[in-house]
Amino acid sequence: MKLLLLQKKLEQENQQHHDLIQSDFQDSYRNLTIKTMTMLEWLSAYCVRASFAMKIDSDMFLHVPNLVKLLLDSNTKTLNYMTGLVWWHSPVLRGLFNKFYMPKTVFAEPEYPPYPLGMAYVMSLDLPRKILEVSSHIKPIFIEDVYLGMCLKRLGISPTDPPAKTMFLVDPVHPLSTCYLSKVIAMTTTSIPQMKSYWERSRQPDAKC
Repeated sequence: MKLLLLQKKLEQENQQHHDLIQSDFQDSYRNLTIKTMTMLEWLSAYCVRASFAMKIDSDMFLHVPNLVKLLLDSNTKTLNYMTGLVWWHSPVLRGLFNKFYMPKTVFAEPEYPPYPLGMAYVMSLDLPRKILEVSSHIKPIFIEDVYLGMCLKRLGISPTDPPAKTMFLVDPVHPLSTCYLSKVIAMTTTSIPQMKSYWERSRQPDAKC
């Protein structure tokens, strides 16, 4: 009964705001790859006229003007493009009690192909369809950003480092200075009030170096 009531509330919210995508699987950490592929299916089906899409976690601060500035830059590719905080030569962790334990029977190589960290990444909208096509030939693993890297490798595509290391931050030292904040696109935060504070500061006229 509770599930039926929750489902009804979700449908009501979607009728009002049109901001929900729902699929039939358990929303858990081990199923993040399923969630990511569902997102790519939706992008491929409904966003064909868009140029870029961004996936970002709920604990991230997003500096939208800086993101738009990057995407409008003439040096930013519009095809086969994925950027974020790119992990290069990431070792495969074999410790049985590690959260990211990966047995050799699932992934035999000692390091993963390059991939943008799942906290926040941007892709050109030609990639969802291409990734979906090759994914049927690649055994899925539960680490969803690594799996995207595996698909990119199969496509012969490498993720792109952002123009500056300050754009994507996974473990920033808080609080950030106004100067540093003015260079950020996405970074992890520790609370909603902190995220709101950064958003308000970023909107001030003097929010620059």
